[in-house]
Amino acid sequence: MNETPTESIHVVGLCGSIRDDSFTRRALNVALQGAQEMGATTQLIDLRAYDLPFCSGKDNQTDYPQDVFRLRKDVSKAHGLIVATPEYHGSYAGVLKNAIDLMGFDQFEGKMLGLVGVSGGALGAVDALNSLRNIGRALHAWVVPHQASVSDAYTHFDDDGSMTNTPLKERVLDVGRQVARFAFLHSSQQSQSFMTEWEKALPNPGGGRTN
Repeated sequence: MNETPTESIHVVGLCGSIRDDSFTRRALNVALQGAQEMGATTQLIDLRAYDLPFCSGKDNQTDYPQDVFRLRKDVSKAHGLIVATPEYHGSYAGVLKNAIDLMGFDQFEGKMLGLVGVSGGALGAVDALNSLRNIGRALHAWVVPHQASVSDAYTHFDDDGSMTNTPLKERVLDVGRQVARFAFLHSSQQSQSFMTEWEKALPNPGGGRTN
């Protein structure tokens, strides 16, 4: 896959860490650089900048803060998504789960989804990534095959946020590159009719709900 997007492709990165000095945010920035290499415009969604309540699942959402609707709008306009998370206790971050629960099919369905996980230990973030892969499928996103797990994260970044481990950096960059490439193919005229038929082949049982 060496295609360079010529159409306008927009990739959004959703950061699942709200730490001020977050290795997850640094890794996500690297992945977004990979998408930019393919010609995509990018936006990093920093959940520290959104006032989000705990998701209650209620039907009446008129009293939700406006940032809930801002988050949905920011994600909805993307052709591709990169979700990055630290691994906490064998799973992904609670703040990320809450943000995803406040969204739904309108934000994820039919989108290309790339995954990046960060861990302070040697085992990496594979469990967190597997859980996010299941969520991507549940929301009818196209989860790209490639993913990146950054173990011992504190050993792989300079103070300016750049990655010092070249092979690992390439793997993270490739997440962004694949999301942009597949998003381009998904949006291109040649594949649009096929994708349309594929996505309507089975009914979406939750398509009428936003969360």
